[in-house]
Parts: sequence; structure tokens; C-alpha cells
Amino acid sequence: MSRIILEARDIRYRYPRGREAISGISFHIRRGEKIALVGPNGAGKSTLLQMFNGMIRPDTGIMLFDNKVIRYDTASLRQLRKRVGFVLQNPDRQIIAPTVYQDVAFGPVNLGYDEPAVRESVAVALRQVGLEGFERRPPHQLSGGEKKRVSIAGVLAMDPDVLVFDEPTSGLDPSGSEDLMELLDELNHDGKTIVISTHDVELAYPWAERAILLMDGQIIREDVPDVAFGNTKYVRMAHLSVPTLLELSAELGKRGFTIPERKPRSVLDMVHIIENHLSKPYAHPAPGTITVCNVDEGETLSLTTWVKARPGIAVGAMGTRAKQCAAQEQIALEFTYGVIDKCILRALRGHDSVILTTGSMVSRVAVRVEAYCKESGNTIRVASLTIRDRSG
Repeated sequence: MSRIILEARDIRYRYPRGREAISGISFHIRRGEKIALVGPNGAGKSTLLQMFNGMIRPDTGIMLFDNKVIRYDTASLRQLRKRVGFVLQNPDRQIIAPTVYQDVAFGPVNLGYDEPAVRESVAVALRQVGLEGFERRPPHQLSGGEKKRVSIAGVLAMDPDVLVFDEPTSGLDPSGSEDLMELLDELNHDGKTIVISTHDVELAYPWAERAILLMDGQIIREDVPDVAFGNTKYVRMAHLSVPTLLELSAELGKRGFTIPERKPRSVLDMVHIIENHLSKPYAHPAPGTITVCNVDEGETLSLTTWVKARPGIAVGAMGTRAKQCAAQEQIALEFTYGVIDKCILRALRGHDSVILTTGSMVSRVAVRVEAYCKESGNTIRVASLTIRDRSG
């Protein structure tokens, strides 16, 4: 089990001349987790997040990072903020420089990096968020989603262990929100611990590995999402609503369906439950194949030819670089979010698909498909599209 990286022990905080915002909270976050702090406005989410990197100091109790008590002198906070990156809800409050390059370089420069190291850090960070070529762009000319990515890149340039996001999808349209949450998945897959605050249960439920429900500065429930959100009593206490998939699962249970212990986290899971309970099981055609293409390997100049040679194949892209590759090759994408599950559903209908993704995410496809097949008894083939395959 991963070791604890962030911990709070009976912390309290009251704003000057105001109410107590945090009331005796204790919890821990393990390295590599995806955590969602969920609650209504005024629950204490933002206040708590700001304690993670020392922006706010608790009145009583202690915060620990990597099993060491957080200290609040300038040198200690400097080191802490290198390892715990904070992305504000409004990127306009975080972006301060006249160009994208200068803004992303701000952190490394202040940490004392030499010029080659600063350039490398900026280049890597912009590549991670899909903003290569934006270095000279003035931030005021960017879209809301692009500004959000600049603020994330400014944090990534310092290579933190933990990324903290206050309402990460605030101000974004549904497509931009999906892209951002997929970026967080990608960063987590690359080893980052991710903590978000949100009041959107539909966003938190399928994404988080653990949900912490907050209300009036207190934790009222902390567990895996299907348990944390599955108890109507606690959800109502937090002024939230039960996620649609959980609500539908509960209703099916009332109608005589046997619901597995592992509650549905996706449409694919729900389809599997329904099919298992049809009086006449759905007869699947011969399953289609899911092909995985690693866009980080070699040239992709023949990828368009490969796709055109297979009429009817659906193309999905996971990760920013994969979507950029598709755009450069003028390949129309059918799936840009929840890609693996949507390709599994397509395979069950007898149709083929190809997933464009990056090297670090390739194994994720095989693991998810294998887990589904083991649970459902279906057999879906996952193939790799190698550089040699791309020639034809």
C-alpha cells in the first residue's frame, strides 16, 4: 500500500472576525491517489485545500507532508510549494506574466533553476498540457480552457508530487471539462497525486478513487465513491444529490435486479448489469477488436492511411498529445472521453475501434479491457498498432 503523503490531525481554522471554516478535521491522502473533496459552497473545501501547501495555517492541530509536520517559515514553505502545486479556480488570478513562456517559467526561475533547466522545465510542462508552440502568446488572447492549462503548466514546471485543484472545471464548457478531467487522469497515471474540490457529484463519482464529503467545515463521510455517495442520509446532509448511476442502480434493485457489490461507475457497468438480468440474454455478435496506437512511437504520417483503409472503424483519443496527433493528421475522433469503456461497448456490438494514446497510457487500455472481460465472461481482443503496421 502506498505511503501517506498528506495528513491532517484535528485541524481547526476560523477566519478573522468570521465563522469557523474548518472544525476539527482529520484525514490522510496516500501517494498516487485521486481524491475529491465534495460539498456545497461554504463547506470549507477551498480553505482546506489552501492548507495543503501552507497558504493557510490552521489555528490548532497539525498538517503533515510526507510524514513531516509542515513548518511555516519562508524556506520551509518554499520547499513545500515546490512539492504541492496549487491550481486556483480562476486562472486569471494565477497568470501574472505577459507571455505564456514567462508565466510558466516563473516558478522554476524563483526556485533558482539555471536558464537551460528553466527552458527544459517549461518545454516539458507545456507539452504535458498540450500547449507546445504557445510560448510567445499573451495570456489575454487565450480561451478559458487554454488559460486553465497555462496555470496547470506553471505548477507542473516545478515537478510537484501533489497537484491540488480548486473547482477544476469551473467556467469550462462540457467538452473542455471532459478534456481537463482526462488530463488529470493522465497526470495521475504518470505518478502525480491529485486532489480536487467540487460540488459536482456527477464529475466526482466516476473520477475519484476516494470521496470526502464536507459540510460546515466537517467531514461527514469519507470512503470509495459508491459508498460515500450511496448513503442518501449523508448525501442530503451535504446538500448534494445521489449520482445518476447510483440512483438508477438503487431503483433497479427495488425492481428485483440483483446488483453486484461493486456499484456501476460507468454506462458500461450499467449495461452489463441490465444484460445479466434480461429474461433472454442479449446475443452478442462476434466481438470487435480494440487496436491501441502509441502516438509517442515514431512517425504517424501513415496513420491516416491506416484508418482510411478500414471504413467504419471508430477512432478514440486518450490524452492531450493523442488528440493533437489526431488533429494534425485530420483524423475525426468519435470518442474523446471515457474512451476505453466506449470502445468496449462498441466491440460488444461487433465493431472495431482504435485508441490513440501515449506510451504511459497504453497499458491502461489492456488492464481495463482484461478486467471487464474477466468480470463479464466476454472476450475482446486488444491489438497493438506498431510502426510497421502504420505503413499499410
